[in-house]
Amino acid sequence: QVQLVESGGGLVQAGGSLRLSCAASGRTFSGYRMGWFRQAPGKEREFVTAIRWSGGATFYADSVKGRFTISRDNAKNTLYLQMNSLKPEDTAVYYCAADRSPNPAFSRRSSYDYWGRGTQVTVSS
Repeated sequence: QVQLVESGGGLVQAGGSLRLSCAASGRTFSGYRMGWFRQAPGKEREFVTAIRWSGGATFYADSVKGRFTISRDNAKNTLYLQMNSLKPEDTAVYYCAADRSPNPAFSRRSSYDYWGRGTQVTVSS
């Protein structure tokens, strides 16, 4: 059974940095696409970034491009999200997700089969 467990969230001042981790277990993830989504209070869950577990292209939402970086450590089965130059509008619960049959719709929530429970990121102004 696939499990995704996020960690690393917290409270940070605007302009600061955080690194989120997502520990993945339950199967081999080669061939999967992994993504990060976020959901702010009163808003829909939105795409942040995605990467193929086996490597290759990465994708970013325009709102985080140049500030956030997605990466993975195959040996540790862990996905990361490095967030720099954080803004108050980045405040949200951040979710890790896994797509077992990647298709071009990498930003669509329905493309992902497994989800973590999320980790809260709060950016103060």
